Formats: sequence, structure tokens, C-alpha cells
Amino acid sequence: MTIEMNVSFDKELITQLSKNKQEPEWMLEFRLKALEVYQKLPIPRLEKTKLEKWNIDQFQPFTDETPVDIRDLPEEIQNILEVNTEDRSVLVQKNSNFVYQQLSKKLADQGVIYTDLDTALREYPDLVKKYFMNSVSFDENKLLALHTALWSGGVFLYIPKHAEVEFPVQAIFLAEKSGLLPHVIIVAEAYSSVTYVDHYFSKNNAQSTVHNGVVEVYVGEGAKVRFATIHNFANGVYDYTHRHADVQRNGRIEWVIGEMNEGNTVSNNISILKDSGAEADSKLIFIGTGDQKTNFTSKVIHEGKHTNSQILSRGVMLDQSTGIFNGITHMKKGAVKSNAEQAEKILMLSERARGDANPILLIDENDVMASHAASAGPVSKEEIYYLMSRGIPKEEAERLIIHGFLAPVVSLIPIEGMQEKLENVIERKLGK
Repeated sequence: MTIEMNVSFDKELITQLSKNKQEPEWMLEFRLKALEVYQKLPIPRLEKTKLEKWNIDQFQPFTDETPVDIRDLPEEIQNILEVNTEDRSVLVQKNSNFVYQQLSKKLADQGVIYTDLDTALREYPDLVKKYFMNSVSFDENKLLALHTALWSGGVFLYIPKHAEVEFPVQAIFLAEKSGLLPHVIIVAEAYSSVTYVDHYFSKNNAQSTVHNGVVEVYVGEGAKVRFATIHNFANGVYDYTHRHADVQRNGRIEWVIGEMNEGNTVSNNISILKDSGAEADSKLIFIGTGDQKTNFTSKVIHEGKHTNSQILSRGVMLDQSTGIFNGITHMKKGAVKSNAEQAEKILMLSERARGDANPILLIDENDVMASHAASAGPVSKEEIYYLMSRGIPKEEAERLIIHGFLAPVVSLIPIEGMQEKLENVIERKLGK
């Protein structure tokens, strides 16, 4: 099903979409309620970021895509796939549809479910209904409402109790000629563990379009989830991403986020530590170029006792780019003996660039420990001088310092091909 640009998002379109996907009635009702909310809500107001002139809803929502053999995937995709083909589990989405899927036999034998969300909705409707938009409210803002009405594709990853996934699970999302609206759901039952890695990118000739994605992660008691992602959309693609994790007793969520887009970006990352011993570790890096405008928020809400969190955001600002980095730690009443640390650091490599680091602590409980730090400034002259005194040219010295500055996140990407890809993207952006 292909719909032309500038089509109005109305009840007829949503109904047609849902019926073509053979969705249960409850999902159609969900979509239509979200559409009604979308039509009423104003454009979100973000601090120091005006979305009024951004592309929010001017895009072609759906295209037809044909499944392909792995050998027919673009070389850029094949280069970042896990090399161990026998144990590889990967999904590839192009525009609004999936074109390739593979689940390793080991995971299937463990009872792991890993498939695109459309298929999961047909084969496991009750399980999807239990988690879909359960941690996120579509009436929170216009972007979330639009996503809920139009979502297409995304993944469903379910890890049973005590299952340990040895190899990273991968997903790749390619925007080419339509909007990209995937919905990702990850459920890690008690004492299970998994590493999920995804990569978003677009062809350089992609027209102005929109990525509007939602991620929901449910971490059970004693479970561990590492979520690593690279966003590498070309200029002209507007990227809106909302990630949310609910973490139960003694569970752990680890976010590793590389925001490497060329276009405007809004990224919200929220972790709720629901019960005692829960942990969240959030790391984000970004390089701003051109006249790019970006707004990043990393937030952790402590509800349980003895909970722990770390937030680390590092940005490099070039040209006349603008970056807003918000780190928010909220210690709720009752979160006694909890600990939190956060740090936002920005390197300014141009007098015309602007980077705002905003650490925020909201403390409703006395018996807690929380700290924050923020800095924004140029590369240290002392560090450059030291490297130059060892015979390294100034430009190369700056590159080495920047790579070291970003290394705490880059080194955590769990797939060698994707880590190398991220390094290449960093080099390309620094060379602009």
C-alpha cells in the first residue's frame, strides 16, 4: 500500500492500514483514539528548541517493500551484521516494512521470540497487548500520538525467565522514501539477560522525511538488558525518538546511544527504577555539524530503595550547530539509600556553535546521595600542547582528544562491525 505525499492522516487511512495488516480490533481502536488526540494537541514546546518549523507530519507514511535474500541487502547493511551467521539474529526494516528476518536456532530453542511487531501482533496478540504502549502514554504529546496512530514495523523481543542470550540481537532500519515509524518492545523476564543493538540510517538521496519511533523496555526481577543504538540519518530527515524502560527489583538497564544524525533531532530517554536494587546506566554521544539543531534528554526516576543510576552525555559541537543536553535525576519519596551520578560534557570547536548542558536534580527524599557535573568549552590547550610536543600535528591532536572524549560510549558498542561503523561516522562528521 503506497499513499502519496501530503495525504491527510484521517480515520479512513488508519482503518485501511489496520485492516491491511490484519490487526485485531483493539489495535484499530488504539490507533483511532491516538489519531483523535493527535488532531487536538499542539506542537510540543521544548526548552530552547522551536519545533514549529520542523517537519512533524509531512511525509509519505507507507510503501510496499518485498522481502529479499540476505545477499541482496545493501553492502552497508551487510558490513554491520554480526559475522557469526549460525548464531545471528537480525531484522531489517526498509521504510515501513520488514524485508529480512533471521532467528538463530539456539534462541528459538530457548523460547526466545524475536520477530517484527506486525507478525507478533498476529501470532502473539495477547502478549503484545500486555506491553504495547503500557509504559508510554500517547496523550503525552502530539509526536507520541502520531506515532501510535501510524506506527508501522518495529520489533518484538521476548526473553523467557532465566534465559541468557549469548550473542547480540540486531535490528536495522533504513529510511529511503517514506516515513519511518517503528515500535520496539523488549521484554526480559526474571533473571534473563540480552543485548539488543540497532542501527538507523538513510540513503544520502533520501528526501525530507520523518523518523518517529518509540522504544519500550521491560526489565524483570534480576534481569539485565543492554540496549545499544546508532542513529545516522542524512540531512533532511527529522528524527524524533522516545525510549522508556521499566526496571523491576535488582534489574538493570544499560543504554548506549550514538546520536550521529546530520539533521534535526529530538531524543528522550527515560528509565524508571520501580523497585529496590534496580539500576540504570545511560551513556550518550553526539557530534553536531552545519546548522543542525538537537535536543537530548536523559532521565532516571528512582522509586525503589537502594536504586542506582548513572547518566553520561558527551557532545562535540562544530560549525553553527546547536545542542541541548538535559540530564534529569528524580529521587521520589521512599527511594531511601539510593545513589545517582550524572555528567554532561560538551566540547565546543566553533565560536558559532552552541551547547547547553543542563544537569537537574529533583530530590523528594532525604536519605539519598546524588551528584551532578556539567561543562562546556573548547579542547584543552594543555592537552593539545602536550600531544604537539610529541610531534603530533595540531589537527591530528584535536582528533585524538575528541576520540578519547567519546571513547566511553564508542567502546561499549557490542558488535565490532557497528563499532567500526560508528568510528567511521565520527571521522566523517569531524572532517566536515
